[in-house]
This record gives sequence, structure tokens and C-alpha cells, in this order.
Amino acid sequence: MNSTTQTDQATQNLVEIPFLLLTGGILYWAIEICYRGHSHWTMALCGALCFFGIYKINERLLAIPFLLRALLGAGLIICVEFFAGCLLNLWLGMQIWDYSAQPLHFLGQICLPFFVLWFLLCIPAGLLCRFIRRVVFLKYE
Repeated sequence: MNSTTQTDQATQNLVEIPFLLLTGGILYWAIEICYRGHSHWTMALCGALCFFGIYKINERLLAIPFLLRALLGAGLIICVEFFAGCLLNLWLGMQIWDYSAQPLHFLGQICLPFFVLWFLLCIPAGLLCRFIRRVVFLKYE
């Protein structure tokens, strides 16, 4: 890669990364408001991180089937949710969510029903990532 290409890539990252983080944070926060009627600002941060990860999964792993990428995205979300839950809910006692009443939960921070929901959410998220890559950033597979 020559220096002009590296400069172009660095400039694009200065726009692309904040755009993806902001998009993911706002979208997840809005989804949670619609679903639960309320949210917490930390969920926007988690949503931002998850959407960025889903974007990268769908950008770099095009050779694997779309539904497998959605499964990887759900795995990423459940990991972020678990670590955020351990930090925010168990360690800091913020009580943002509690899945203890859900079947197949682990420490009340993650559960199988929400893993399935995250998988289903990763399908339109993956399509949105493709749209953003092609239309907003003019990247083609």
C-alpha cells in the first residue's frame, strides 16, 4: 500500500468509525426505548460497540454465509452484554437489566431467548451494514 492509499484510508476511518459508532448507539438506544419504554445511556455505548463489530464481521467475512455472520454477530452481542452486565449490574450495582426470570440465563446477565433475539436483529443489521458500505462509503465487495 502506498502512502497516498494509507492517507486515504486514514481519512476514511476518521469519518467511517464515528459514523458507525453513532449509528449503532442511536439505533440500539431507539430500539430499546420502543421495546422497553426506557433505556440507559450505557446501552447506547454497548449498541455502538456491537454495531461496529457487526459491520466489521459483515465487511471482512464475506466468504462465509450471511446467516453464519448473523450468528457471529449475536455471539459478539452476547459477549458485550455479559461483560457490560457483570461490570454495570453486578459490580457497580446499577441494575440496568436482570434476566434472572428468563429461562436458561447465566448470572441474570445473558439468556438464550435474548441470544435468539440478537441473532434475529443481526439479520437486518447485516443488511444495513451492507447498505452503509455500498451507499454511504462506496465500498463494493
